Amino acid sequence: MAVTIKDVAKVANVAPSTVSRVIANSPRISEKTKERVREVMDQLGYHPNFIARSLASQSTRAIGLVMPSSTDVVFQNPFFPTVLTGLSEGAHSKQYALHMTTGKTEDEIFDGVVAMVQGGRVDGVVLLYSKVEDRVIAYLKERKFPFVVIGKPFKDDENTNYVDNDNFKAGKEVTEHLIQLGHDRIAFIGGNLDLVVTVERLLGYEKALRNSGIHLEDKYIVNDEFLRESGQDAVEVLLSLDQPPTAMVVADDLMALGVLNKLDEMGIAVPQDVSIVSFNNVLIAEMLDRL
Repeated sequence: MAVTIKDVAKVANVAPSTVSRVIANSPRISEKTKERVREVMDQLGYHPNFIARSLASQSTRAIGLVMPSSTDVVFQNPFFPTVLTGLSEGAHSKQYALHMTTGKTEDEIFDGVVAMVQGGRVDGVVLLYSKVEDRVIAYLKERKFPFVVIGKPFKDDENTNYVDNDNFKAGKEVTEHLIQLGHDRIAFIGGNLDLVVTVERLLGYEKALRNSGIHLEDKYIVNDEFLRESGQDAVEVLLSLDQPPTAMVVADDLMALGVLNKLDEMGIAVPQDVSIVSFNNVLIAEMLDRL
């Protein structure tokens, strides 16, 4: 026979309503009581029936995750597993489940979000990207549905919940660092220009050059996907120029890995011959001694 709330309450010597409040993590219950009840739940092997609770409380206890796409391009970048780890830990601590969209195209992603929202599958949504133009955000705002963006929204950021660092400032500061080292031929290797993170870091790079009186050369700016192969291709393009750059601002660590691979293959030393600065500080960067 399945263990019930009443069984837990009896062993923990509390009322069944107290057990319910512990499950809901109510602030009305002391941490000492919560700890005792949870120990009994573990001891008896009791697991709350969140489906039944959802029907009663009109809450799904689930959060929707919206990826840029479900293609291999996204999952190759260690940034997303890192973010997913944090989201998973946060959701687990509050006893929430995560529901991920799996669309490959913008239409499929949008349809997936609509299905989650109108199907009542989630209580809120986290967008793991920020695009220059994104109808998903427009749809969520129109529905007045709770959502948070990982990255600064391109529009109306003052009225949008988001989590981000200052990518404009970061792009500006790393470029200024290279200028202080004596470089005046500095390239920028970035991701897709549909992504706000690329735009912000590029604008910071451009601002630093203008402030230092360095002419902005379009030929030194290369944008592609945030992939190792993109970094390799960018190096081939940049070093084939009549006046190749002596320093590179690389907008992502996975791209930077490709940059370093290609430079090593070409016999070009870092930082002796070319200086490289990258972003994100994911595990890949920790394993490399030249970033």
